[in-house]
Amino acid sequence: MDRRYERNMNMLSIDENQRLKSFNVCVVGCGGLGGYVIEMLSRLGIGRITAVDGDVFDETNLNRQLLSDESSIGISKATKAKERVEKINSNVIVNPISSMLRGENARSIISGHDIAIDALDSIEARLELQRACSDENIPLVHGAIAGWYGQVSTIMPGDSTLDFIYGQNRRNGLEKTLGNPSFTPANVASYQVCEALKVLLSRGEVLRGKILFIDMLTNEHDIVELG
Repeated sequence: MDRRYERNMNMLSIDENQRLKSFNVCVVGCGGLGGYVIEMLSRLGIGRITAVDGDVFDETNLNRQLLSDESSIGISKATKAKERVEKINSNVIVNPISSMLRGENARSIISGHDIAIDALDSIEARLELQRACSDENIPLVHGAIAGWYGQVSTIMPGDSTLDFIYGQNRRNGLEKTLGNPSFTPANVASYQVCEALKVLLSRGEVLRGKILFIDMLTNEHDIVELG
């Protein structure tokens, strides 16, 4: 076994660690959440990562987005994700897609993956992703952040968890209203990667039919049953 994974042991078996190389994970969004998600997946040793984002970095990303630095302004976020992973773990294959996920391309982007991770900042795009994952029979780990707060849920094909969470409230903008520091996306991304790992390895209890609410201002974590 590669020495880089020694500290994965005891938490994971050697066989489980080897299995990680066979998984193909799609991360939709390479900004605040997505940058941390991609970082952690590559350090775990996930074999293939598709990094999806049609945006480029600007100065407002520097306070929280791991993949951004002063030299990356104007650079594709998906391309930068690939460059970052190549420096961390050259065994991981990254497929950068510099396009926004939309209804017409969602299924073709998602198809063939073992799991998808929602690192988006648009409710409508999240709903498109949920539909595509359901159509392609792919689990989805949802995450969202705003200010001191975050939420995480695991959505299996056929579930309509995001419709339940957002209901008729399809307005975006809480991130801009409440702001986002550096630590909130790092925290929520950690939970997302943990959920994805549990789904891939069939380990532990996942947040299916539930949503984890994280209030970092009061240090409260609440799991709410949905439906």
